[in-house]
Amino acid sequence: MTDDPAAAVDAAATRLPRYYQIKIALTERIAEAAPGTSLPPERQLAAELRTSRTTLRKALAELTAEGVLRSTQGSGNYVAPPRLVHVRQLTSLTHDLGAEGLTLTSRLLSADRLRADADLALHLDVPAGRRVHRLTRLRIVNDEPMAIETAHLPGRLPGLAERVVANGSLYATLRDDYGIEIGAVEDSVETALATPNEANLLEIPSGAPLLLVRRRARDAAGDVVEWTRSAYRGDRFRFVSRSN
Repeated sequence: MTDDPAAAVDAAATRLPRYYQIKIALTERIAEAAPGTSLPPERQLAAELRTSRTTLRKALAELTAEGVLRSTQGSGNYVAPPRLVHVRQLTSLTHDLGAEGLTLTSRLLSADRLRADADLALHLDVPAGRRVHRLTRLRIVNDEPMAIETAHLPGRLPGLAERVVANGSLYATLRDDYGIEIGAVEDSVETALATPNEANLLEIPSGAPLLLVRRRARDAAGDVVEWTRSAYRGDRFRFVSRSN
């Protein structure tokens, strides 16, 4: 890396937007810094990069949205830790992150039973109007809120909420308490923007990017046992799909 950050900007392709040239220079600087490292104040950084604070802020905002930086009001900008990896297969989030040495806890936000409307009935392969279970949990990794999961499950599952809270894992609860083994899953992933409620729970700005994952799981007989909507922080997660 050059000792002159402004020179790095000047060396960038001149056809790139100015803010993007600044973003490139910042990315090079960040690559050499440890997580938690504080960037210089905006005024100083703008002077070093020979740009306006408005242009600098656009570059900083993109890097923050991408999870490269963390911005703290009144404190400054800091190098973010690496994104968490979630391996999507037949296992649960509890299993995947636990295998990576991360501590995952959950907070039950709500638990009820509702009558499936036409859309939910289609996902769960049950008649419309059938009563199904709904659990909404906040998923917390190393004391940091990471995802909001709302699971819908058909069938008679007495004491489901209490057992999931005690066990910590929905899939382990289905297996150990109800004899339900997950045999196949289908995931769809798309982007979304955090609603004010989601932003409040995940401690991110309203409108911040989310990874929205919808999963339908079947048992060994092919019956649908779960349809879950999960909203993950886009700045902290990346997904890897793996089949054995």
